[in-house]
Amino acid sequence: MGHELREREREMQAAQAAVDLVCGPSARGGLLIYSGAAGLGKTTLLNEVHGLAAPRATVLRARGSAVAAGAPFDVVRQLLRPALTGRPPGRTRELFGSWYGIAGPALGLAAPRGPHADPRGVNDGIDHVFTQLARGEGPLVVLIDDAHGADTESLDWLAAFAPQIEQAKLPLLVVLVYRPEEAADPGQVLRGLTLSASARPVGLVRLSPEAVTEMVRSTLGEDADDAFCTAVFDVTSGNPYETVELLAEARGVGLRPHGSSADRLEALGAAAHGSGLIPRITQLGPHAMHFAQAAAILDIDMTEDLVAKLATLNATETASCVKQLREARILGSGPDLEFFHPLIATAVYRSMSDAVRTAMHGTAATLLAQEGRGAAAVARHLIVVHPDGDPDLVRQLREAARHHLAVGAPDAARRCLKRALTEPPLPGDRAGVLFELGCATLLTSPGSSVAKLSEALSLDGLPDGLRIDAAHRLAQALAHNNQLEEAAEAAARAAAEAPPGTGRTRLEAAHFLYEMCQFTETDGPARARRLAERADGLPGDDNAERSLLVLRAFDAMLRGESAELVGDLCDRAVVDGRLAPGLGWTDTDWGMEIPLVLGATYAYIDRIDRAEALFDDALRTYEISGWSGWHLAFAHAFYGMAQHRKGRLAAAEEYLRESLRLADRLGRGLPLHWNTTCLLVDTLLARGKVAEAEQLAEDYEFGPPYPSGLILPDGPSVRGRLMLAKGQTAEAVEQLATAGRWLAERGRDNPIWGPWIQDLVPVIAADEPERAAELVATVRERAERFGTPTALAEALMCAAVVAGPEEAADLLDQAVDHLTGSLCRHTLARALVAHGEALLATGERDRALDRLRRGADLAADCSADALAARARGRAAEAGGTV
Repeated sequence: MGHELREREREMQAAQAAVDLVCGPSARGGLLIYSGAAGLGKTTLLNEVHGLAAPRATVLRARGSAVAAGAPFDVVRQLLRPALTGRPPGRTRELFGSWYGIAGPALGLAAPRGPHADPRGVNDGIDHVFTQLARGEGPLVVLIDDAHGADTESLDWLAAFAPQIEQAKLPLLVVLVYRPEEAADPGQVLRGLTLSASARPVGLVRLSPEAVTEMVRSTLGEDADDAFCTAVFDVTSGNPYETVELLAEARGVGLRPHGSSADRLEALGAAAHGSGLIPRITQLGPHAMHFAQAAAILDIDMTEDLVAKLATLNATETASCVKQLREARILGSGPDLEFFHPLIATAVYRSMSDAVRTAMHGTAATLLAQEGRGAAAVARHLIVVHPDGDPDLVRQLREAARHHLAVGAPDAARRCLKRALTEPPLPGDRAGVLFELGCATLLTSPGSSVAKLSEALSLDGLPDGLRIDAAHRLAQALAHNNQLEEAAEAAARAAAEAPPGTGRTRLEAAHFLYEMCQFTETDGPARARRLAERADGLPGDDNAERSLLVLRAFDAMLRGESAELVGDLCDRAVVDGRLAPGLGWTDTDWGMEIPLVLGATYAYIDRIDRAEALFDDALRTYEISGWSGWHLAFAHAFYGMAQHRKGRLAAAEEYLRESLRLADRLGRGLPLHWNTTCLLVDTLLARGKVAEAEQLAEDYEFGPPYPSGLILPDGPSVRGRLMLAKGQTAEAVEQLATAGRWLAERGRDNPIWGPWIQDLVPVIAADEPERAAELVATVRERAERFGTPTALAEALMCAAVVAGPEEAADLLDQAVDHLTGSLCRHTLARALVAHGEALLATGERDRALDRLRRGADLAADCSADALAARARGRAAEAGGTV
């Protein structure tokens, strides 16, 4: 063990145990984190871990740098570079699989496929690569030095990936070191990693006086006296790096290790670290200083040729500088050009005056542009240049922002565009920059997008088409920020100001969408009339008309209008049964809302095959495109909804749980969580899993206060159904009645979307027969108006509750007839079981057992386990078997 690793037995034991575990028979990986102040030996410790792992594993290594932190995915690129270098292109593509076109651009391997890449999808692609490397070429040991200086994108990826290492039992060990005092922006991520269940955090401490004494005597000789050793400790405070450097300086000047020399140690120590390094470099001459400064500026882009150009040195001068700086332990002695220690790079960078530093960054940007390094590499330097009203710099930063968005780094794009605003841009360009900034943060910070897009719209400079786009994006941002009322108002104002044409219709559609998606409306029926007047006569010749038709169909479905009318509206909104070009799942002009509500509308008018096909297309499209965020989560939720409507309850549960898993990666309390939780609670209740439904509702706080947006299906109705299943009858009655009042205020009379009557009637029939009868008449009237087999059957089953035995059996027989041949198999199973039970009450035992047998088999096929058990139990009570 070297001098720097004295008193690091605990740290090395942790490393040895982690390496043994990942390289042993169980091949279990994890996360090992060392933290400590600068100079405590973290880098040296990482070198020792490298030495332990290299003979037994594939080792990948990277270093974070505060100077380079503006380069997205830089640390990930460093890690993967040796694993990919020299690998034939075919093998690289094989390693990435279907993720090559998604994650490849972020790693500089492929050109972006479009203007926007989903950050979550890019991260999933990187997950796949590391997983494949670990399983195919592992065990894999990943070492990250100076993680406090790592780029945001790499840290965010690691924070999401680290828990998967243990969950997936990957033979992959991540070891990272960082300085807590310098972890400003990335501090929260690093603290989260340290506190994670899979992490093994180890804090480094300073050396003891005894360890420093041992270092002094092993370096300067055993005759070093106690007074001198104590003075060394006093100067370095037990910092290993400072102690090693001080002793190297002392040996270099031939200092005798006796107490009489102790007064010289403080001056030598100052030269060995911090600001004292700068005079030490200055003594080597101006060329050496210029070379060191240029190297600190270029950092991850450092090559001997580029450093020489930035420092304006010729070949002879460059060779001399490299030699001098290596001998002085400023540059490392390895084959690559790098600083001897990260502290030196930091000290050199911070020693430059602000003017000199920014000027050199500007020159570095020019050099990198000339080298063809790309907009992203150039932008890292431009972003710290002093504002000077340079239109070309604004252009370059906007270009870099577009590149960052295309590779899935919206935070990096935001930084470029914010810097462009401070340049500032020309007056005619400012609105465009604000628009781009607002779009860049739409999914990550909708509140910020609202501010930027509002400002952009308040300025001149946006052409008409872009102004309409900005207004549409503003409404989207407000909606994503849970401000649906404001979103509707913003779209309405913009539509009133827009010239006639497709743009105005697009804004009108946004206005209607955000109005109808509100949980409560000031005047829903009036809005519905306006929408009907605007859309009913449209032939669907363009996407603006098609969007209005979809929204009109969705609203008509919610209101329980004729399913035949609703289906006609839907069919006019598609082209040859498919989504029209420009209205697809990944088209950004209209967003995913239009195809989502189209599919939901088909599902609730019993055309479930059409809904299933649409949502299956969404799943495949998002997976192929690498959109792994809330788009894919919504696709899973709505595909799960289609499976529920079809009676494939186990499949529905699977897709809905995956939707929640994807949604949880984005945060909590999102509209997506409300919809998916509601659907999953309903699915679990249909399966008879009451305890799981109750736990889910508790975990996701499914109950009042409800969000401002629409819930699929009606949330309060499903909440009442859950209360009934839990035996909270009185509370359920109040909840269901409240749900009915809320739906009535909004004019939403669809008995399938809001099934409150069907659940309330059986509970109150005995004690409030007149009220129950009135509700039955209401639901039958609404079902007749809507006209779907499911609605008619549900209304008949509800009516059977308050009817006499003979009439009830007849009503339920009609319900079965309505559902025969229907895709809603779970509803048919319920009708069959209910009919069998009614037939037992009329004494028709044989026919009853046949119905119960069919109902039990169908319920089991639907995974409605409680219903199947109920049918078998009733048959057994009647002396039959099922």
